[in-house]
Amino acid sequence: MRPFLPASNLYFCLFMILTFGFPFFVSGQTGSIHEPVRYVGGVTIDPALHEGRLRYAVGVESRQTLRVNRSKPELADDHGWTYNHASSLAYWEGKFYQQYLSNPVDEHIAPGQTLLLSSSDGRNWTKPTVIFPPYEAPKGVDVPEGYSGYMMHQRMGFYVAPNGRLLTLAFYAHAEDPFLEGGIGRVVREIYKDGTFGPIYFIRYSTHTEWDESNTSYPSHTSSQDKGFLDACAALLQDRLITLQWRDEDRGLDGFYDGDEYGGSAFSYYKRTDGNMVGLWKRSHAALSTDGDKSFSKSIKVPTLTMAGGKVWGQQTPDDRYALVYNPIDLDEYRYPLITVTGDDGVIFDDMVLVQGEVPPRRYFGRWKDFGPCYVRGIVPGNGTPPGDDMWLTYSMNKEDMWVSRVPTPVKHSVQGPVNDNFDKLEKGGSVPDWNIYAPLWAPITIVESPKQAGNSLELKDEDPYDYARAIRIFEESTESSIAFKLFIPNENAGMLEVDVVDQYGNRPVRLRFDENGNLIAQDGAVEKTLSTYKKGTWQTITLEVNASYFGHFSLSLNGEKLVGKAALAEGVKSVERLSFRTGPYRDLPNRKTPNEDPEPPLKGADDKVSMGIFLIDEVKISGKN
Repeated sequence: MRPFLPASNLYFCLFMILTFGFPFFVSGQTGSIHEPVRYVGGVTIDPALHEGRLRYAVGVESRQTLRVNRSKPELADDHGWTYNHASSLAYWEGKFYQQYLSNPVDEHIAPGQTLLLSSSDGRNWTKPTVIFPPYEAPKGVDVPEGYSGYMMHQRMGFYVAPNGRLLTLAFYAHAEDPFLEGGIGRVVREIYKDGTFGPIYFIRYSTHTEWDESNTSYPSHTSSQDKGFLDACAALLQDRLITLQWRDEDRGLDGFYDGDEYGGSAFSYYKRTDGNMVGLWKRSHAALSTDGDKSFSKSIKVPTLTMAGGKVWGQQTPDDRYALVYNPIDLDEYRYPLITVTGDDGVIFDDMVLVQGEVPPRRYFGRWKDFGPCYVRGIVPGNGTPPGDDMWLTYSMNKEDMWVSRVPTPVKHSVQGPVNDNFDKLEKGGSVPDWNIYAPLWAPITIVESPKQAGNSLELKDEDPYDYARAIRIFEESTESSIAFKLFIPNENAGMLEVDVVDQYGNRPVRLRFDENGNLIAQDGAVEKTLSTYKKGTWQTITLEVNASYFGHFSLSLNGEKLVGKAALAEGVKSVERLSFRTGPYRDLPNRKTPNEDPEPPLKGADDKVSMGIFLIDEVKISGKN
């Protein structure tokens, strides 16, 4: 006979039942409607740091696609609007397409419009084009009482139809409440292969109001004479999983959703290995469909997923595994870092690692502009498959700039064996395998032809007053590491470069700086020391010997000359595993105590480039032992 539980265990069980409900305790419930997914890893984030003390997913390439500019809009989107958000991504006919919505300053404050960018490689993007302009009502139709104008609000942006047509969609609504009675309707237009667009139509009017073709500014899609376009719209309206993304704005009082009561906000979905469909929503909610897309169970709050108002993205990855991507915090205003957890079956997830651990300063205040990478989305099933074995993601940063990240699969956080990177066999302007790249538009990172020597090198540039370029090489975790690299700093360089050797938690025991005045500076324990000057216009070799054991130390040589031996580490660690190059100082602001909703002026000089920093890296060699 099983013995009685001690009183403390009984109290614990009672607490769990009251908190999560009885099904939490039923054996075998993981994977069922009571718990469609589970994160089993013990890794969580340290909220004090942007990176959360997490390991990086190896080889993630993150590039900014839009850097907003209020006073010089011609350098950005030609509008100067500084609230940009809700990015969507598709891949069609050899091109990536990114769509996002935009307001002048604040979230949910009119006017609003939706813009589009495209790219052939995911690195170089076109200038944004307005595809759904600010709504103008027909003559004689006024803004209803209680509303302040018109805005955009949508949870999805693209649909590749079975006949190959590419549709883009958005939702016109009344500010400041786009939901239910605040909605007008969903609009659609076609994107043609030559980059032009078809007319704007309403594909569905809000069922909570009396808007229709007689009192709105665009006709119904049924008035189109293009049979291919009509067929594409008909297929979309019949695709239940795609149209479930629309449910936030319009609950379908006409029976469009068959009266289902499941759901939450910002729906995404994927099919598990067992054939069942998982639905995911904000705030840790999930549900299960066991009959394809006909119905979902009532959504439940998954106790092992920590989320707030940021979106969660789930998908089957190109390596036939599964990934969830989200901000693992329960505060709406501080949405960082962006992480992924992975698994084999779409039920059990483990290995929390970083996708995006950078949080640059928010340059322009605006209402509800949360700090960090917000509202992540990947490519919805059916909306294209880019070449390669990568998971592609898009998101806004601080709800003002737009970004994409390419995540190699299988997702891994460690590297084995020595590193010997010379970049010579890589395509100029192409990807950099095994390197983590963070590249704003004004601080790009590129493979280029090397100056004053044969072959290629990795170039970091920086003209951004508030951001930096960063390149990280993860290597095999070791207690003793030998690190060498060549560095070329052109005569015209006006910037600085920080080089850190980092452990798995983001601690920086070795810190070097090549400053604007030609000095090489290193941290020796708690003291910064100028070790030498460096020469511009010539390749130099830097060698580090790092001992991360008890009372660890490091030595540094420049072009074979030892400048320091057994210098104290800046902070104690047990091992090291990352080499970081950064064209700006280390940052830990904003943090969780930084006011988010206190009005403040734009950051000084945010719209102007600064003198350019240029640094080229080559011949990176790392080996280690434990």
